[in-house]
Amino acid sequence: MTRNRFGTGPAPDFAALPILQPGVFPPGAEPAEGVAYLPASPETVLWGRLPGRRDAPVLTIASGDTVVIDTVSHEGILPDQGQDPAAFFAQHGVAAEAVLDDAIAIASRAPRDAVADGPHVITGPIRVEGARPGDVLRIGIERLEPRVPYGVISNRHGRGALPAVLPRDGQTVSVFAPVEERAGALCGTLPRTEGGTRDVAFPLAPFLGTIGVAPDSDERPHSVPPSDFGGNIDIRLLVEGTSLYLPVQVDGALAYVGDPHFAQGDGEVALTALEASLRATLTFEVVPADVARREFGALAGPLVRTPDYLVPTGLDPDLGEAMRKAVRAALDLIRARWGMDEHLAYAYLSAAADFDISQVVDVVCGVHARIREADFPALAVAGGAGA
Repeated sequence: MTRNRFGTGPAPDFAALPILQPGVFPPGAEPAEGVAYLPASPETVLWGRLPGRRDAPVLTIASGDTVVIDTVSHEGILPDQGQDPAAFFAQHGVAAEAVLDDAIAIASRAPRDAVADGPHVITGPIRVEGARPGDVLRIGIERLEPRVPYGVISNRHGRGALPAVLPRDGQTVSVFAPVEERAGALCGTLPRTEGGTRDVAFPLAPFLGTIGVAPDSDERPHSVPPSDFGGNIDIRLLVEGTSLYLPVQVDGALAYVGDPHFAQGDGEVALTALEASLRATLTFEVVPADVARREFGALAGPLVRTPDYLVPTGLDPDLGEAMRKAVRAALDLIRARWGMDEHLAYAYLSAAADFDISQVVDVVCGVHARIREADFPALAVAGGAGA
């Protein structure tokens, strides 16, 4: 598998990309034997809330199992867009057969409180046998397939990095962005002026904005703010070939995914990324508490692993405090994993690590650090959790 099929190397022929309706797989792309398939339907999703500890799993798997999961974007199904995806996308020239059937079903049948709940459609929860509080759940991102060749970027209700400034009228601005193949890569496209030629193109780098485990609470958390259990972390590094590590909060972990993106810039400043539905192939592995502690120390929140970087995170409503939390998490990781003295680890971070803003629009801001593993001695950890 390549690290990221989008934007590097030969891209698939756009004309050959199918519409991935629920339960429909292109020839030869069916899930392998032993790989479960979890569709998105009113029975398998939550709309606007994340699972809590009392939610019944929609799928139960063993540690190490791989699952193909359909996710549905909230763009085109929300009330301020008409809550009718067929009609919404028809305005942009999308044929009825190219609108996802599960999006239509969720918009019409899945319960959501338009005032109290968030916008995101969440598939799950998935129970992972053997996961216990204190363990860590590794979720490996094996494959992310666009289900449709279009997406939407929205700035709504005066939110984003410039609240009360944009959008100018305080209402919803939803920008439709078709996907095209250009220079051998799939790209999102935009015009420079409303109604003009789509001569602006940016590469796709699909990832799931929301990946999490259930908190130890009877309440279902709102889908917007991320937390130590993951959720809407919006870290765009989570492309194919990477992993997310989450501290398990409840027996079985009760994992879930959603908020699929085709592309996002760090910060996600307008409020949303290029939002569009994905089919995700993920592997779920329980990392026992003692192994996780040897590899990463006391993991208090989400940790990303790419082929090159370990990526600790900081989350807080205040961006400055989110930055400070990310620095502390990075220091703790380096000290636990490589035994580096604190003042030397601090110096290393200042000289060699990047701290990126994940997003500033989800009530709780996110900052993540990129620590190159190649800068440190290789570790031989018995029973370690690889990326």
